[in-house]
Amino acid sequence: MPEQIHWSRKSLDELEDFYWTEIATARERDGHDPETTIPTHEWLVDAGYSGLGYALREHHNTTPKQFFEEYVGLGVDEPHGFEWGIDHSRTVELLESYLRSIEQRGDTVAASTADTRRSRLATWARTYAEVNDRHDLVGALTDADSRAHEIDRCWAALDVLDDELSTAGSKLEYLRIARDWYGYLVDRGRAQFNPLATAAGQYGWERDEPDNPALDVAQVRALHQAADSLDDRLLVVGLAGWGLRPSELAALHVSQLHLDAADPHIEFVDGERKNGPGTVALLFGLDTLRERIDAFDEDWNGYLFPSNAAASGHIATSTVARRFDSLCEEAGVTVRGETPTPKYGRRFWYSTYSEVVADLAERTAEIAADQGSDDPKTVLRNYTSEEKRRELRREEMRERLATAFEVDDGT
Repeated sequence: MPEQIHWSRKSLDELEDFYWTEIATARERDGHDPETTIPTHEWLVDAGYSGLGYALREHHNTTPKQFFEEYVGLGVDEPHGFEWGIDHSRTVELLESYLRSIEQRGDTVAASTADTRRSRLATWARTYAEVNDRHDLVGALTDADSRAHEIDRCWAALDVLDDELSTAGSKLEYLRIARDWYGYLVDRGRAQFNPLATAAGQYGWERDEPDNPALDVAQVRALHQAADSLDDRLLVVGLAGWGLRPSELAALHVSQLHLDAADPHIEFVDGERKNGPGTVALLFGLDTLRERIDAFDEDWNGYLFPSNAAASGHIATSTVARRFDSLCEEAGVTVRGETPTPKYGRRFWYSTYSEVVADLAERTAEIAADQGSDDPKTVLRNYTSEEKRRELRREEMRERLATAFEVDDGT
């Protein structure tokens, strides 16, 4: 049985690392495959890891299933059933119908969206059933005379979620998904009314503004200077200079790189990125990237961070976290007294880009004032093309990144 674990203090990256360093060992010892199979709730409880599920739900607004699939990478390709926890076939049929409609809405919907909604809808359905001693969530929706009673039943379930969920953001998310399901039933003629249509106004839930700390310029510079190997330098560049997720950086392949294009970029196809296909502009770090590629021999498998030990051919996300942690310790970098995770580097990129956009808007406001216009957007729209605005943003971003890394990157 493991010693006391402070689950609530761990970030998602730290929980992922804990899985590979601690839980995976216990899984293997018990005869399970820790690299493919998802631990059951019963196994986690028996092994002394019951606090993981609570920490994921209350502090990270996710479920163990989502965590093991999306962050750890377990069981994604394995077919598996789903237990809704309610005993009413028509309700289950309409829940599944709604989720199929989500999956069929095209490339704009991330692959994980249906699973996320499935989990939260299951929580909603079970809560409704337990509170009302009624597993039929849809029968009353076709009877206008039952409208008032059904609204009362739904709000009784919301009262329970209000007590059980710790953050307003998570409460609003469960309400949003349940209300969307009911809306789907109304749109498809399966219900005459949405019992949650006005529920948001009856609860004092306000989504908290996120407080996501990021690395600052001095800390990025310190990490880059502490990186004495080429792969560590590329790790810092990938996180803070390109804004990649740790998982994206770990699995980055040379086939995704377009270095000779007019605008060098990384291309992600469907399935490679959490929010779907897209590109990431390489505004900085091309010299480091090319040097890294040139350092490989003819047996190279194409991954920028290859691993002979991993079946995937590249290092795990947890390895990125460990290397970043070591760099932070060597450089003496802390944020609010704690060692930052790789996501702090990604946040640096986004906060820097936001500053660039704001500064460009401020400069445009000065031009607008000189021309007697009260609307800076008019100046941007009328006097600069989208291509020019994009060029201005990128040039400013290149300069700021070069300053942070204290190099003349040549890009």
